[in-house]
Amino acid sequence: MDDMDRQILAELQNDGRLTVTELAARVGLSLSPCHRRLRELERSGAIRGYRAVVDSDAVGLTFDALVFVTMRQEDRTTISAFEQALTELPQVVQAQRLFGDPDYLLRVITADLPAFQRLYDENLATLPGVQRLSSTLVMKHVVHERPLPA
Repeated sequence: MDDMDRQILAELQNDGRLTVTELAARVGLSLSPCHRRLRELERSGAIRGYRAVVDSDAVGLTFDALVFVTMRQEDRTTISAFEQALTELPQVVQAQRLFGDPDYLLRVITADLPAFQRLYDENLATLPGVQRLSSTLVMKHVVHERPLPA
């Protein structure tokens, strides 16, 4: 990964809809070398995909909560079952396993408080190995969806 690759990544993080021609012009490369570098970044996994960033408020998903999970059991089977179950809950938009206590941090987005309560009671509280859940509401996003540093 060199400076040119970093420039390509920075441009695509700011606008993933750039054509290869536009991208080449922005980073100062001719079309063929830019295209080769782009394909190599995709092949290597540095670029994992392309997607639209959707405003949750605009689509009626206005309730944003952080849920801290402390596990009762942390054996391989329980952790695997817990993490697999998380992947099946579309309202869990981010999940990180942490060192220390709590064990996991989840970002959950729902339409409203009743929808969050149903998810909490019917799904999150019943996940394999969960000892305790603690949640807090997101008041405001100060830094959100920021591109990775170059």
